Amino acid sequence: MQQLQFPLQLIFKVSSLSNDFTAKDTLGNTVAYVKQKLFKLKEDVSIFSDETQTNVLYKIKADRWLDFNAAYSFTDAQASTLGKITRKGVASIFNASYQLFDKHDQMKYTITEKNAWVKVADGLLGEIPILGFFTGYLFNPTYYILDVNNEIVVEIKKEASFWGRKFTMEKRTERINEDQLIVLLGSMMMILLERRRG
Repeated sequence: MQQLQFPLQLIFKVSSLSNDFTAKDTLGNTVAYVKQKLFKLKEDVSIFSDETQTNVLYKIKADRWLDFNAAYSFTDAQASTLGKITRKGVASIFNASYQLFDKHDQMKYTITEKNAWVKVADGLLGEIPILGFFTGYLFNPTYYILDVNNEIVVEIKKEASFWGRKFTMEKRTERINEDQLIVLLGSMMMILLERRRG
């Protein structure tokens, strides 16, 4: 992927059954089209160059199925490993928490939720008939991507929406340029896993 123009808008399709979204840069150019295969026991995600879905750039695949400790590996079109994202087990039930690794299996970043109470409130209200439909307007989480020094490098916000269809990704520092690809792929997978909330 070329040098990206932030902020990015990640917009889900609401007209299809699949969990797909388009990533657009600040100029409105399509950066990628992300498609998650349905009815798979293990997550299988393809990242295309655009909505035509003719040119696969990257793949994201889980190493196991239905497990809080699953790792999601990133590969390019030639199946070369680029890195991976892992969910931090049971802790993610209460507060979304992930780790991003490079191709050498070195942990480079963590993704954490700004306010864990948003997740709790969303879970409680979501169980109430009728009111649960409006959680997309009331509880919209923010996620921080932190480097090894615990400094915020990227902020991801879920925008208020009935269908939970839009996220904004804002870069906070230029220091991630060399890791831009794994940060973007990790963010895409995290958003697919967390999208249904809020």
